[in-house]
Amino acid sequence: MNAPRVRVARRPVHGVLLLDKPLGWSSNDALQKVKWLLRAEKAGHTGTLDPLATGVLPLCFGAATKFSQLQLDADKTYEAVLCLGVKTSTGDAEGEVIATRPVAVSAADVAGVQAQFTGPISQLPPMHSALKKDGKALYEYARAGIDVERASREVQIYELRLALETTDAPQPVVRLVAKCSKGTYIRTLGEDIGEALGCGAHLSALRRLATGGFGLAQCVTLEALEAMTEEQRLACLLPVDSLLAGHTPVTLDGENAARFLSGLRRRGDWPDAVQVAVYASADGSLLGTAQVNSGELIPVRLLSAPEIEQMKSFKTSVKDAGTTTGAGCAVLN
Repeated sequence: MNAPRVRVARRPVHGVLLLDKPLGWSSNDALQKVKWLLRAEKAGHTGTLDPLATGVLPLCFGAATKFSQLQLDADKTYEAVLCLGVKTSTGDAEGEVIATRPVAVSAADVAGVQAQFTGPISQLPPMHSALKKDGKALYEYARAGIDVERASREVQIYELRLALETTDAPQPVVRLVAKCSKGTYIRTLGEDIGEALGCGAHLSALRRLATGGFGLAQCVTLEALEAMTEEQRLACLLPVDSLLAGHTPVTLDGENAARFLSGLRRRGDWPDAVQVAVYASADGSLLGTAQVNSGELIPVRLLSAPEIEQMKSFKTSVKDAGTTTGAGCAVLN
């Protein structure tokens, strides 16, 4: 007879945990595991990584979920391994082999392709993707054997490094490192590079190295989190405003802070800015985000009064436990 399941007592947790997502886990499975470990009430991730992929996955808790879209829109850096000469139905190692071709590729060929795929490029979204058409994800059509018409999308490859490697594997491989704009499909990039080389290719490995200023060196593994005490896990959380790097800070006094939190615009001598992080002068509490237009501070995303109080209490409780939020976290890569 199975033992009764223990009900976890949830609590308000606010902040960002940078997870090195393990191989074989979906982003949501990893999120739910960490949410359980932290006993957090509210959580969300910042865009999915395929089960095949590993690497940087920012997980947002509590008030941080209000700003997760910023990470969805952020530039990202990936490292991938392309297996040349073999095409699969999904563009990665999870699909069925649909074509094989001989490989006669030199380092000079790879260098030429690198220049071809650097800068603005056009991509056709893969059928095995979460992009939706008529309210249904493309991968749902793909699983039903239906190929639907998709529009090409313009993306930006800011940096691209390709290296032909000699290995013991039956097929030659190319190691790829790409810094790219949001919406870039690395599987599609790999397949297109394979076609440009005249032999086809698929991704045999994929790792996200960075997203929006967060890198692998800041990440913690699930294995490490499980081995920690509750206080050590909380110490791995970065503050909510770590998502707002690059925002212009604006500080408001008590009366203006209260009015801003109620959704009212404020006037001041601030320069125009599209992205603003607003704080209270009294205690430095984050109030939300805004934009400034012609001296007018316009609320964009506001925290609630309970969230602000919980964040202050959470910060105090972590300090009382002898730890500092975002420091002392046992990181294992």
